[in-house]
Amino acid sequence: MITGAHSVLFTQDAEADRAFFRDVLGLANVDAGDGWLIFALPPAELSFHPAADQGGHETYLLCDDIHAFVTKMTELGVKTGGIAQESWGQMTNITLPSGSLLGVYQPTHIRPQ
Repeated sequence: MITGAHSVLFTQDAEADRAFFRDVLGLANVDAGDGWLIFALPPAELSFHPAADQGGHETYLLCDDIHAFVTKMTELGVKTGGIAQESWGQMTNITLPSGSLLGVYQPTHIRPQ
């Protein structure tokens, strides 16, 4: 029934963040009209976490080597956070051109196939 997922990142500078995903992260994309880019993503996962309220949703990008990712982003002039060791993997964040933070992690948890 489900054939994929479409994530939306709300931002104060959509054009700059689209350019970042296209030019820096190099993600394949299509122009849906008037420069409205839709990006292809690698396989995705979905998990449900308990919450006290019906709070928001979060999006994280996954990588195979967090240290190599941070090194590459630093070389490209992208601001990254420190690498935090969590029980489920190693996590950092990148600062998008809009100033928004986007989490990136290298999972160590079991992953669906």
